[in-house]
Amino acid sequence: MSFDIPEELRYLDSHEWVRTTDGTARIGISDVAQDELGDVVFVELPDEGEEIDAGDDFAVVESIKAVSDVYAPVAGEVTAVNEALFDQPELINEDPYGDGWLVEVELADPDELASLLTAEAYADEIDS
Repeated sequence: MSFDIPEELRYLDSHEWVRTTDGTARIGISDVAQDELGDVVFVELPDEGEEIDAGDDFAVVESIKAVSDVYAPVAGEVTAVNEALFDQPELINEDPYGDGWLVEVELADPDELASLLTAEAYADEIDS
């Protein structure tokens, strides 16, 4: 099976992605993760203003198959949560890199991005 792995994003091997613009990072779960989870039925997200640390779990995604923690690829303060997911958690399945994003954070340390996987490295990781 072939998965969508956008080149411009950075990834964790636990299947989270991050897209950055002007010191803000938008975080979500990858196409691979949503496929493995199956139909997403519930999402628990942090509150705006909450601080998250890279590597810590910050959200929960529940599907018909499993409940999964979501890990922060970067540290920072949550500046936005995708409230649409509370009524439409299936957006994660339908558009994991677009309307299915989870949170936005103000980056505490932009240098953290360098330690994340490139699209190519992430693709190699899931192939192995």
